[in-house]
Amino acid sequence: MIMIRNFTLILLSLCIVLSAETELVDPQPTIVEPRQIVLSIGSGEAEEIHHVLGSANNILKFYGPEKVEMVIIAYYKGIRAVLKTDRDIMIRVKALQLYGVEFIACGNTMRTKGIKESQLLEDVEIVTAGLVEMIERQKSGWINITP
Repeated sequence: MIMIRNFTLILLSLCIVLSAETELVDPQPTIVEPRQIVLSIGSGEAEEIHHVLGSANNILKFYGPEKVEMVIIAYYKGIRAVLKTDRDIMIRVKALQLYGVEFIACGNTMRTKGIKESQLLEDVEIVTAGLVEMIERQKSGWINITP
C-alpha cells in the first residue's frame, strides 16, 4: 500500500512538472514595456529560414504581438529571406510584418552580392552592417535569439 502511494505521488509530481507553464519574470512584458527581441537569418537554406520565421511566430503567439517588439536581420546567404524571389518565404515575411515584425537587410551583404534595393520586399529596412545592428540592439537591451 505504501509503495502504491509513493508511486502515485511520484507520478503526480511528474505530471505537474511536465505540464508546468513558463513563468514570466518581472518586469513582465506590457504594451508600454514589451519584450525586445532580435532574430537573425544567416543561412540561405529554406528550412532554416522557415525555422526562424516559425520561431518568430511562436514568440508572438506566446506573448501576444502587442507585448513584443521584434526585428529579424537578414545577412550573408540569409538575405534570401527578404528578397522577392521565393513566394513561400515572402508570404510568411509579409504575415509577420502585419504583426509589426521589422525586417532588416544587411547593406554589406547587398553590396557584396550585387543586390539592389528594388529586389527587396516592401518595408525592409537596410542598415550598413547586419551584425553591427545586432550588436547595437543587444547593447541597448534587446534580447538576441538564435533559433
